[in-house]
Parts: sequence; structure tokens; C-alpha cells
Amino acid sequence: MLKYVFLVFCFLLFSEFIFAQKINKLQNIQNIDSSDVNRKSTSNKGLKNEDATIEQYKIISRKRDTTFLDTTLSVHKDYKFNYLRQDNFELIPFSNIGQTYNSLSKNLFSNSILPVFGARARHFNYMEIDDIDYYHVPTPLTELFFKTAFQQGQVLDAFFSVNTSSQFNFSIAYKGLRSLGNYQHILTSTGNFRITTNYHTKNNRYNLRAHIVTQDLLNQENGGIKDEDIENFESGNEEFIDRAVFDPQFENAENILRGKRFYLEHEYKLLSPKDSITNSLTVGQIIHFEDKYYQFNQNSANNFFGDAFASVIFDKTTLESFYNRIYFNYDNVTFGEFQFNLDYNNYNYGYNRVTVLNNIILPNRIKGNTFAVGAQYNKKFKDLYLSGEILANINGEFEGSKLVANAKYKFDDNFSVETSLKLNSSAPNYNYLLYKSDYINYNWNNIDSFDNENTRQLVLNLNSSKIVNVTFDYTNIDNYTFFAHDKLNNVTKPFQSSEQINYARVKVNKEVKYGKFALDNTILYQNVLNGEQIVNVPDLVSRNTLYYSNHFFKKALFLQTGVTLNYFTKYNMDGYNPLLAEFYVQNDSEIGNFPRLDFFINAKIRQTRIFLKAEHFNAAFTGYNYFSAPNYPYRDFAIRFGLVWNFFL
Repeated sequence: MLKYVFLVFCFLLFSEFIFAQKINKLQNIQNIDSSDVNRKSTSNKGLKNEDATIEQYKIISRKRDTTFLDTTLSVHKDYKFNYLRQDNFELIPFSNIGQTYNSLSKNLFSNSILPVFGARARHFNYMEIDDIDYYHVPTPLTELFFKTAFQQGQVLDAFFSVNTSSQFNFSIAYKGLRSLGNYQHILTSTGNFRITTNYHTKNNRYNLRAHIVTQDLLNQENGGIKDEDIENFESGNEEFIDRAVFDPQFENAENILRGKRFYLEHEYKLLSPKDSITNSLTVGQIIHFEDKYYQFNQNSANNFFGDAFASVIFDKTTLESFYNRIYFNYDNVTFGEFQFNLDYNNYNYGYNRVTVLNNIILPNRIKGNTFAVGAQYNKKFKDLYLSGEILANINGEFEGSKLVANAKYKFDDNFSVETSLKLNSSAPNYNYLLYKSDYINYNWNNIDSFDNENTRQLVLNLNSSKIVNVTFDYTNIDNYTFFAHDKLNNVTKPFQSSEQINYARVKVNKEVKYGKFALDNTILYQNVLNGEQIVNVPDLVSRNTLYYSNHFFKKALFLQTGVTLNYFTKYNMDGYNPLLAEFYVQNDSEIGNFPRLDFFINAKIRQTRIFLKAEHFNAAFTGYNYFSAPNYPYRDFAIRFGLVWNFFL
């Protein structure tokens, strides 16, 4: 509670400081180079400030990478026009929008040196710190995202940003979803509310960035269709074409993930380049508090999960985490930029009830403090860019460390090579270590029995717009921790592998254009060299899009239309457990080898992009053998539409 009050006090203090500044007349910022001259001329139409250009609408990531608002239409925008608003090539969604996604490929490297919160299947749309951007705009900017859902619902993402002066920006956004779905008891209702601000003094010596995010992600859960109904689904039985006819495993459960976060990052330049031409010295602080919980409710216990302590199920897992980093940054023109930091973490994970199992009292909480020290470095030598980070816990219950080294060489504007070496040692997620439930079998304590996961990853990227883009990574893991289903005790529980995992992936992307036609191809090949019964992935995942592009009506309308083929080979796809909101390893059921064809017509009129898609239109004539997980059918044929609309006031 004291941490809560402290964070709120910090925000009020800095807000008072910011708004006490004299509000200057908005000044135009200098134009930056544009990669699209035509876009610059067309994008100014409708802008109240005629001097503003599209490049001045800046989007700044947490890592300070800066891009500008892109109002163009491309096939890559079509890939991102979904609930997550990102390319989901390596994911396959469940039948209803807002449900979880199964993974067709796995990134097994963790950036955290502490355990992270469980219920990972609920986190695909949970906005983490790195998902929040900051803005700088010459005129007020609004963006509306809308897309239809399945049965009585839609998804809407509304965003607004304004600079009250050239020094201070404010943004507010909300993404909401409600969708009933085509099967019984799979309603989804989610909301992501976020506020951001960034500020700098006139001399740029003091900089501040902050955000507040509140999120609630609710899913009704039905356990999937029953084993005896799988044949009715796959055979295309006309009596079951109406998916609401299926009798699911249960119709009285739901899970929800809720979280709120307060984040503040600010720094002051003790010595600026103006003072010393070749050197600058900065002191800064990053502080954030996050409170989240995962809850599973069921009106009456169901033997699907085994015996229970109570007739009504109410499981609630909470985590309060407080983080504070103090850092010193030294930048030298000759030697590069060095950062030294001291981190403090306070965590409180667990439950508010005592559980006695087999005469053993399970602990209620995992809580404590850790201190970590670290350093970062980056330097650009003409066309060579080097960066690295090291971080290690030096005090506390959890041991953990991380080392990341990156090198990038740019041969020219069309070809670059990037390589990374990543090492990490951290404890498994909290729900692997401690879990409590009203279901008897879903109670365990592995705090003292599970070791740190030790991960090593090598990454190589070759980027060439003229030839091909290639990404290769090789991952090696000791003590890999995973969920699997114990049939004997009817429970999905955590295991830690004594076998070393070796996993390699290579992804190739190339677009071929001929006149107004284009073929965009992405192919992923992956192989589990050791641990193939533990890490299950398809050998091949591919996406191929053939499309046509052209301008119409004196270039007032830009249109793209085509067909996208998605495919992955058959493999033992992970199962889904709705009680844990986790995927688990299974080796009994192979899923895959079914094509998914989407026909789309996309158009751009001024700053509005319109998307119309016939999703999975081949469902009826290529066979009903499509699933997102065992007992969870994939989506049937559906026509959906939506738009992205930018306003420049």
C-alpha cells in the first residue's frame, strides 16, 4: 500500500511540475528525411497545420527507437490487422477472437532474471512495459481501429495524442473487445486502457517519460469439445455445422487476468555535450509498480479436473512487484556510451489461504527482495554498431544473471548483417514453483526442488531488400521447465527436464514483384535436436500471399487484393488447460497439415485503410480437420471487415 501511495505521489508531483511550465505556442519541428516522397505530399491533405509533415508524427519506443506514423497500405499492414495488431505468423488463434493462441514456434529465451507471472496463455494481449510507446506530434492525432468479431461483438482501439507544447506530450488510448463466439460458453470481454506522457526541458537536460496501464482480460472457458464429438466435427456432419450444437466439456467456468501498472522514467544530464563537446554524463531513475492477479471461477466442480476441496471453485493468484533502477550514463564520442545501474526488486506472489495436502502445509507466499548490478554499452563505428548488456542478482532468494552481446554491420542501404549472443539463468515462472487450487491435484510446491533454467541462444540476421531476409537462431537449455498432463492422476503439472534441449530455427522471407502483381513468401523451418518429446513444433510453417495493387480514380483510391495461404506440417501440438491458462506438452494427438486460405480486398482513401477478408474460405472443401489445440477446433469460414482511420486536427 505504501508503494502505491508513493507512486501516485510521484505522478502528482511531476504532473504539477509539468503543467506549471509556461505553455508555449506549438513550434514546428525540423523535417526528417522521408523514404516515400509521394506519401509526404498526399499525407498533408486534411492537416490543419499545413507546415506539418507525416514524418513529424513521431513514435518513440521504450528503447528510444524512433519511427514516424505510417499511413500507407501494404500487405504487411494486412498481416497486422488483427486483435493483437502485430504479425501473428508463428501463432494460430483459437475459434473466438480474444481467446488464446497456440504457438507454432517457440522463443525459449527469457530477458528476465527473476521468475515471471504464470497464466501465460492469457498474456498474448497483456501489454508489457516494452509494448508501450511514446509520441511527439505537431498537431493532435487520433487513430481509430475497428474490426468485426464473431457473433454480437467487435474490437475497437481508440487512440489520441497531443503536444500541448513542443516539450510536453500526452496520449490516451483504450482497446476493448467483446465477442460471443460460435461455440457454447466462449464469450470474451477484454479491455486495455493506457495513458502516456513525455516531457523535456527547453535545454533538454531533464527528460521524463511515464505511463499508467490498466488491463482486464476475461474469457469464458468450456474445456473444448468432447472426444466423442471430434468425429462429428471432422466428418462435416450437417447436424453440427451450427457449432452451438456441440456440447462442450463444461459451461460454468471463466478465467480473468487483471493488472495495473505505474511507470516512471526520468533522467538529468549532469554534463551535456555543450559543456564538454566530447563527453556527457547523465543520472537517471526507472521506477514502476505492477499489481496483477489471475482468477479461475467455476460455479460447480467438474471431474474434468479431478476431485475438489469445495463444490464451488474460486482460485485466485496474485503478484505485486516493485522495481527501482538507478543508473549513471557516460557517453564519450571516441569510446562509446557506458551505463552502470543498480536494481532493486520487491516481489510478493501467492495466495491468501492455507492449504494442507497429505499432512503437509504448503506455503502461501513467495516474497522477498533482490538487488542486482549491471552495465550496458553501445557504440557506432561508421557502419558497425556494437551493443551489450550484463545484469546479475547479487543479493536475495533468487539467483539470476543475463548477458547479451550484439553486433550489426550495414554494408549499404539494402544489405546488413546482425548477430547476437544471449545467455540467461533464471528461476522458472512462479506458477511452476508454487500453485494452489480448490482442485486437489492442482496444488504443488517446487520452490526447493526446481533449479534455474540456463539458456544460451545464438542469433544471426541477414537483411537484404533485394535478395532475401534470413533469420537463424540456435537455443540450448538446461533444466527446461514445462507443463505436461499426468494421466494417472488426471492433472496438468510442471516438470523439469534432466535432458538438455537443443532447438534450431531458420526463417526466410522474400517478396517477388512483377508489374502490379507480387508474391510475398515467408517460410520457417525448425528442428528440435534434443528433447523432441518435450519441445514440440512443426517442421515447416509457411505463408504465401499473391496479390495485386493499383491506384484508381486519379489516385484517390489505392487498392490491394489477393489470396494468402497459411500452412504448417502435422505435429504433436500443445494442449490447453483452462484452469492454469497454460499450454502443456502432449504426445498423443497430431494436428496440422491443413491449408488456410484467406481472400482479401484492402483499400486506402486518404488516411483511411479499409480491410475486407474472407477468412478460411476453403474450410468446407478441404476437410474439417483443423484444430488450434487438441479438442479446440480452429475457425470456420467467416467474412470480416474493419478499418484504421487517422485524424489530423
